[in-house]
Amino acid sequence: LQRLLAELPEDFPVPIAAVQHIAAGFLQGMAGWLRESGNLPVHIATQGERLEPGHVYLAPDNFHMGIVEGPRVELSRAMPEHFLRPSVSYLFRSVAECCAEKAVGILLTGMGRDGAEELARMRESGAITMAQDEESSVVHGMPGEAIKLGGVEYVLPPEEIGRKLANLVRGSYR
Repeated sequence: LQRLLAELPEDFPVPIAAVQHIAAGFLQGMAGWLRESGNLPVHIATQGERLEPGHVYLAPDNFHMGIVEGPRVELSRAMPEHFLRPSVSYLFRSVAECCAEKAVGILLTGMGRDGAEELARMRESGAITMAQDEESSVVHGMPGEAIKLGGVEYVLPPEEIGRKLANLVRGSYR
């Protein structure tokens, strides 16, 4: 995530919502590290918060994060998905519903299937979808599953995902 975010300019014109599978209690430190090592403000999301262009919002410990019209953050303590809360699946499902073709979905290294089916749903709804390549992944489970399902348009290492994302929002679409 840090390598991807480092490729984005300070004037990045859209918000970024992210779910990170991390042990409880470590998210605040990670958010600070991402802020210090990148160009964008990084926040732990709060209920109802409006997503601002050029800001990164991380799902808080033990809450699913969804995006609703506005765009605003919607937090939930719904049952874990894939044994996880927060879940990438929850976020991607909400983005497919509220943002469809205006969204980009990115799935990075991780174990299991969290987010794989929902990334495919995002692609079906018109979103641009990307996944981390196997060579640069620590564990290629999540991105690999999404690729198998045909849910991924671009398969790239994190730095190239960041550059591709920056180019897409500048209008060099697809």
